[in-house]
Amino acid sequence: MIKVQRGCKDILPEDVLTWQMIEKTARDLFQAANYKEIRTPIFEATELFKRGVGDSTDIVNKEMYTFSVGGANKDENSITLRPENTAGVVRAYIEHGFNRKSAPVKLWYFGPMFRYERPQKGRQRQFHQIGVEMFGVSEPAADSEVIALAIKFLNKMGLNNLEAEINSLGCPECRQKYKDKIKEVLKPYLNELCDDCKVRYEKNPLRMLDCKNEHCASIFEKDGIKDVISGDFICEECREHYNKVKEYLNVLGIKYSENKMLVRGLDYYNRTVFEIKSDALGAQSAVAGGGRYDGLVEMLGGDKTPAVGFALGVERLYELIQHQDEEKLDYFVVSTMPNDALLAVNKLRDKGYSADFDFQNRKFAKQLEKAGKIAKKALIIGEDEVNGGYYTVKDLASGEQTRVEEI
Repeated sequence: MIKVQRGCKDILPEDVLTWQMIEKTARDLFQAANYKEIRTPIFEATELFKRGVGDSTDIVNKEMYTFSVGGANKDENSITLRPENTAGVVRAYIEHGFNRKSAPVKLWYFGPMFRYERPQKGRQRQFHQIGVEMFGVSEPAADSEVIALAIKFLNKMGLNNLEAEINSLGCPECRQKYKDKIKEVLKPYLNELCDDCKVRYEKNPLRMLDCKNEHCASIFEKDGIKDVISGDFICEECREHYNKVKEYLNVLGIKYSENKMLVRGLDYYNRTVFEIKSDALGAQSAVAGGGRYDGLVEMLGGDKTPAVGFALGVERLYELIQHQDEEKLDYFVVSTMPNDALLAVNKLRDKGYSADFDFQNRKFAKQLEKAGKIAKKALIIGEDEVNGGYYTVKDLASGEQTRVEEI
């Protein structure tokens, strides 16, 4: 028997109602905040992710599904199933001239992503993300709106014990000074770091702080190193921006804590980064995350454009929320006369009701038994009904029966 690929799951009919509820809640909330839906292809040029996500990230180095599509030049003909969607949305923003629209340009998306990693609860190789992106606004009010929107969406999903964990990575200038200091204090321990951190040391030292290796974490806690990591390195302008974000979060009544080790897993972030935490998933406590990426549009060939956004994994969210019960049909037509049953079903559907009947034309009692399991009401058509020119409607919860002349 051929089975589903490891790290992928079928979304079965009994699960789909909950998925539809998640998507509808996202659509209603984001559109009420003036975000427009965008749908980008599930594969893009590999170079988009190498440049946008960053070649020091685990995503690019280890987790991408990349294919050569023919031709002599592998780089030019290399495509990748999207591991995240911000880079694709930025590509679309540039390609379709969204910079000519009045700021802010607000977009949201829902769709499948692909990463080759070890499957675990709430994390798959094909997974789905919901996210929002806001372009054209550098003011910290945009940061706070995105954080507030993520929390409001999760609240609507029934998650209330949430906290925003925040940090500022500064601008390129002050961040470079910070990187240099980190490299300086970690240089004596370079040989002790894991292989990934040795690569990150050269390419992007900040990414070392996101390392999950316990030995690396113990090195970061050493005297002198911890002081540098937790030190206040951001410039005055970045500090003012960060303080304003915190002020807005206080105004909105959003609970938050600061974490100097929070850098997020992607290279394009600057200034504000955040994660929305829930204790419901144990060690995997982040349900959503995002931040500001003011340099990404320019890096991918567009004009210099400030931007901020967040994304969350739907599979992880699905594990945390109350699932929707399967909704019953409005009517099940009970009749041993197939012509009449088929005609009645189609009349009901034309009127906007959900309806079905017994294709196998089983005995009356069997049909009524099935109706009780899957429908709210039974529309009964027997000989008395046909001769009398009426239908019998039975409420399957109360047992009450009424006659109606028309459907």
